[in-house]
Amino acid sequence: MTEPLDVPAFGARVRRVALPLVVSFVAVGGSFGASRGETGRRAADWFMVVLVLIGSVALYWLRTRPVPVLWATVVSTLVYMLMAYAYGPVVFAFVIAVFTTIRMGHRLAGWAGLISLYVGHVGGRMLLGLNQDGIYQVLLVGTCFCVLGFLAELFRAHRERVMAAARTRQEEELRRAGEERLRIAQELHDVVAHHISLINVQASTALHLVDRQPEQAAPALSAIKDASKEALVELRSIVGVLRQSDESAPRQPVTGLDHLDHLVSRTARAGLEVHKIIHGDPRPLPTGLDRAAFRIIQESLTNVVRHARATSATVRIQYGDQALVVQVDDNGESLTAQPKEGNGISGMRERATALGGTLTANRTPAGGLRIIANLPL
Repeated sequence: MTEPLDVPAFGARVRRVALPLVVSFVAVGGSFGASRGETGRRAADWFMVVLVLIGSVALYWLRTRPVPVLWATVVSTLVYMLMAYAYGPVVFAFVIAVFTTIRMGHRLAGWAGLISLYVGHVGGRMLLGLNQDGIYQVLLVGTCFCVLGFLAELFRAHRERVMAAARTRQEEELRRAGEERLRIAQELHDVVAHHISLINVQASTALHLVDRQPEQAAPALSAIKDASKEALVELRSIVGVLRQSDESAPRQPVTGLDHLDHLVSRTARAGLEVHKIIHGDPRPLPTGLDRAAFRIIQESLTNVVRHARATSATVRIQYGDQALVVQVDDNGESLTAQPKEGNGISGMRERATALGGTLTANRTPAGGLRIIANLPL
């Protein structure tokens, strides 16, 4: 089976071959034409053609080896001029080589090539007794060389600005991609940890009741079913953003504080009594803040179910003018003065910090855990 043609690579090869071919054709033809028009110069011969082709054919390697190609054009052009051949388009290859070399960032080599050709041409003609050019013509040639160098410098500066802007955009895209991966990882951790914790508690309850009181095991099994179903729905929603195909991802509203009542009732099925207290006037919040507040409450209740020996928890939400304050307390007991910070508390703190807020985890006077998140509006 024939492999498909790589169009960009094929186009690059065509351009790479076309440049030396076109320059060779124009330079050789133009040099013969100039020889017939300038009778005082050396007649065209095979050596003139060789000199013209050296610089023109060398342009084939200009993109990969710009400095050697530049010096090949300098030497061939200088010998051509010192041999007193007719002035013609032999300088085309040299101009292209100098311009490209400087534009690609080889500034020292480019200016050295310009100066070498100019000094070699003027000084060589003087040494060989061929200097028939007036001072104005010498200055004019030097001015043209300087203009060529400065134009190449302008294009080089523009190229570097474009490349710097492209690098900046790429770094910004990589940074945003990293932040998005972190957000998705946090979402996955919160969803999986919360639902698996509820399923674990309900499964333990069902196993305890299935032999002694089978009729009371049904609510626990029903809670396991609901928790697993909700976990799958949320996982599909989160993982959907990672899909690269055209397959449509599940569509549902972003989880926020409007799902708090459902979270409270779902946690209550795991045997934890949850009280909700609202201060201030509830109002719509920015999507990122709304989601972060809900996930902090969810992770706090998950930690209570998994780790705390608690029977109840209190969720307080205060809507202020400058910030949203979320506080979760439980009535558990602990012998340690400070709670151990695992992935759960670290993840909650990262969520708060990403929004410019703070999160603290301390013990209550009764020994329970108190999470306070201050999220600026």
